Amino acid sequence: MRTGAIGSLRVSKVGLGCNNFGSRLDKKQTETVVLAALEHGITYFDTADIYGRKGLSEEYLGAALRGRRDQAVVGTKFGMEMLNDVQMGGSARWVATAVEDSLRRLGTDYIDLYQMHTPDPSVPIDETLEALHRLVEQGKVREIGCSNFTGDQIDEANAVSIRNGSPRFVSAQNHYNLLAREIERDVIPACTRGGLSVMPYCPLASGVLTGKYQRGKEPPKGSRMDWVLNDPATTDRGYMRDRNLDVVDRLKQYAADHGRTLIELAISWLAAQPDVSTVIPGASSPKQVLANSRGADWSMTDRQLEEVGTITGE
Repeated sequence: MRTGAIGSLRVSKVGLGCNNFGSRLDKKQTETVVLAALEHGITYFDTADIYGRKGLSEEYLGAALRGRRDQAVVGTKFGMEMLNDVQMGGSARWVATAVEDSLRRLGTDYIDLYQMHTPDPSVPIDETLEALHRLVEQGKVREIGCSNFTGDQIDEANAVSIRNGSPRFVSAQNHYNLLAREIERDVIPACTRGGLSVMPYCPLASGVLTGKYQRGKEPPKGSRMDWVLNDPATTDRGYMRDRNLDVVDRLKQYAADHGRTLIELAISWLAAQPDVSTVIPGASSPKQVLANSRGADWSMTDRQLEEVGTITGE
């Protein structure tokens, strides 16, 4: 497995998104998936306090890594609403509380990458960064990152860290895949300016870039897209538009022409982008873990990257 850098951390080029833990997967199933990931060279595990019914993902991941903590780089996130509207955000008070809760659920005394899950316009970023600085000084957190920030917000946070001489965000985790490339306009340039690594989430477009969904047919019950289409809060249902399905058909054929799967193409294309440290697809079975991990095996040439970009119309 190739590796990438998130600040001082070395991580597998393909990681594992843990949002299925505690929701679609129980404790035993989670352990099976985590062990499969380690077996296939995946070392980065990405979770959040809200995943798995508000905390279960962290609990299940921590249990699965018991006795194996030194084999894993663990990232988690804070800031989205946990139980009520005071248990959220980027205030110093909540950062101090949230990290202790995550450490307890994970069963560890340190978090490798602690990420602010979403911007909080009600709290100055100076306050959040200072609170995170204290966690780094205390040894509870090794590196800090952000998620769902705009390019301007990344620039602002970087400037504050430089001005205050405090630890800076070393990563930005944002929605990014072959069908959703908006962050190339402002987020990735800001990451390049500030030296942040990019961590794409939803790299398979809620399963559309696996090729398993067919035009005019309902997604299989229990699949990711089945969940998306029944969730009024998500915008991901747009992935099933005819234009996207046409692109998927062409990408699938391109992958087949190169002896690869569509999943391998989608993940390897992201992994080849200059600022990307690790790609974090989710998985609900060891079979899916293996399929995802193979995306790190294909080192695409510049010509192939250009050809794939042309297919997507970008």
